[in-house]
Amino acid sequence: MADAASLLEDGQTLALGGMTLYRRPLAFVRGLLLREPRPRDLTLLCFTAGLESDVLVGADCVETVRSVYFGLESFGLAPMFSAAAQQGSIKVQEETELSIVSGMRATMAGTSYMPSRAWRGTDLPRLRPDVQAAPDAYGRDELVAFPAISLDLAVLHGLAADGQGNVLLNRNLGIDMELVYIARTVIVTVERMVDDVREESGGHVLPSPGADYIVEAPNGAWPTSCYPLYPMDGGALLDYTEQCNAGRFDAWLQQFLKRA
Repeated sequence: MADAASLLEDGQTLALGGMTLYRRPLAFVRGLLLREPRPRDLTLLCFTAGLESDVLVGADCVETVRSVYFGLESFGLAPMFSAAAQQGSIKVQEETELSIVSGMRATMAGTSYMPSRAWRGTDLPRLRPDVQAAPDAYGRDELVAFPAISLDLAVLHGLAADGQGNVLLNRNLGIDMELVYIARTVIVTVERMVDDVREESGGHVLPSPGADYIVEAPNGAWPTSCYPLYPMDGGALLDYTEQCNAGRFDAWLQQFLKRA
């Protein structure tokens, strides 16, 4: 894990796979925070950001957040992100489902932008001066040009992997496959290594060579869930929010890092 964590450089864009509180790569986040020095000035790219991202914000690793949602579902707001956003200590780049997907599609297509009719008639372009208007080459409409998204490192968590580099994810994919397509480097942490993931059941296979690096990390999504192997740990999530709201994030973090 230390070798994998060393691949991320200061100022790069990092995407953490999974959805909300499901199959998030917390073991990799722990590996990042055990580095000396810790990474700085990161841009977090998430379809939905949760605990894994909140921990990085609290540890002062993040400069910019690009996400459709940032929170802990039924466990409330993401406390460290909420505080940082209110204080203005991090940048929040406004995104919607369409803007992130369009930017990823542009990258996959090898173009500089992806045109769409989305956002027209809204105030969102005022918040994103990088999103420009574009003429319709085959009509009279003025379209919105969502710029291609550049991604340095994507980190996913899976159920299993084999020696050939195939990875078993579960069926709650989010945008994990799209992250693989656009990332310059892909790391996948997995619960266990097996002889052949094709003999396993319960998910979708990311075939080799989708992952550049694979790290075995049992319970690597804890305290988020990794269905069907284990559920989310509601007690641990409640403890996190309570500790953060009481101003004890640093104490919580020290205990989290000791699980390594």
